[in-house]
Amino acid sequence: MINFNLNSLIRDNIKTIKPYSSARDEYKDITDGMVFIDANENPFNTGVNRYPDPQQTQVKKRLSELKGIPTNQILLGNGSDEVLDLIFRVFCEPYRENIITLPPTYGMYDVLANLNAVDNIEIELESDFQPNIEEILTAAHTHTKLLFLCSPNNPTANSFKAKRIEELINEFQGIVVIDEAYIDFSKKESWLSRLDEFPNLIITQTLSKAYGLAGIRLGICYASQEIISVLNKIKPPYNINQLSQDKALERLNAVDAVYNEMKTIITERKKLRKALKSIRFIEKVYPSDANFILVKVDDANQRYQQLVEQGIVVRNRTNQPLCDNCLRFSVGTEAENEKLIKTLIQLL
Repeated sequence: MINFNLNSLIRDNIKTIKPYSSARDEYKDITDGMVFIDANENPFNTGVNRYPDPQQTQVKKRLSELKGIPTNQILLGNGSDEVLDLIFRVFCEPYRENIITLPPTYGMYDVLANLNAVDNIEIELESDFQPNIEEILTAAHTHTKLLFLCSPNNPTANSFKAKRIEELINEFQGIVVIDEAYIDFSKKESWLSRLDEFPNLIITQTLSKAYGLAGIRLGICYASQEIISVLNKIKPPYNINQLSQDKALERLNAVDAVYNEMKTIITERKKLRKALKSIRFIEKVYPSDANFILVKVDDANQRYQQLVEQGIVVRNRTNQPLCDNCLRFSVGTEAENEKLIKTLIQLL
């Protein structure tokens, strides 16, 4: 992006805001034998009687080692949804500015736009589930601050072509947010490898999918040091609790086990796609770079209900643009996938 000026995109009240300074922000040098009576904490040790590290130093350090991104370019949120909400709050003036999303896509972008009183300009993906660059850039104007690209996309499971993403990053006159929640299941390279090339680029990832930590709600934001600094100004001081930090660090230190689980899911995805193609009422099985598969069936509402009656819950996406009569199947364990296929065959 030529002549990028971050300051011109930030809301005026955010530029002047004075962030809350917590007790642990003011004094960080914790050593054995220190007496801490500064934060109005309960002094009796329960394991979690002290406030957590507001900057999640150890978790960020480990992420930095794994991803090759400096810690000052990392922000953690209470799920990716908090990260996305912070991005809205920094860049979008309520009732005046807008964003662009590309349906069918992750529904929280629209929810957060409504929550923050920001218009959402929806530009549907093309029939092959790729971004329509011309329509996106034509729709953008001086009050368009954010462009959300979910790649691999939810619910379509495909990745956007790298050339199209790069063109959008270079031509869009605002912040481009690439949501990489499912990147670990894709052969495509993460845009983290090119983060420093684009000052208007934000990348979000999560520990919910490949790392199997959906229950702790920990989302990750990677961006320039300048963008992360602004986001840090407005994040809640203790947004990631101690139990979540401990669990995240434990899992991040067990990457061999995580990678083996990823490989298993990818193997099961391949087997599941092959089996699904043999079901007569499944009209199309879409390619997948994620841990789920989108399929087109003869009657999504009927098939959804039939599966529920057999104790199998899937996601009915037939109400989404370009997803008429489509169901979304998460890739389960080998036994779960076999049960799904067996049940689908019985429905015939």
